Amino acid sequence: MEESAKLIESLYEKVVDYGVTSFELIKFKALDKTSDVASSFLPHAIVLLVFATFLLLLNFGLALWIGEMLGKLFLGFFIVAGFYGLVALVLHFFLHKQLKKHFQDYIVKLMFK
Repeated sequence: MEESAKLIESLYEKVVDYGVTSFELIKFKALDKTSDVASSFLPHAIVLLVFATFLLLLNFGLALWIGEMLGKLFLGFFIVAGFYGLVALVLHFFLHKQLKKHFQDYIVKLMFK
């Protein structure tokens, strides 16, 4: 009887150790995937930030140039803003689904890498 109790106790300890080890493995796999996704987004975010700054300064210059040509600076800003408003409408109504699908596929690809 004592022998059976020791066997059951040993088996129980092994099951607990297996459960703890499996849980740790799942945590490490989740950490690996999360760090992989985050580390791939960070360089893209930095490039996007630099490019956005470039576009902002380019648009200020363009708006000032157009405004100077028209005689009133604010008209240049309205024209540039109107252009970007039209671009936003076109993207929203015609390319929204394609852009969403592209980003979803990219994220899924990173997760299963």
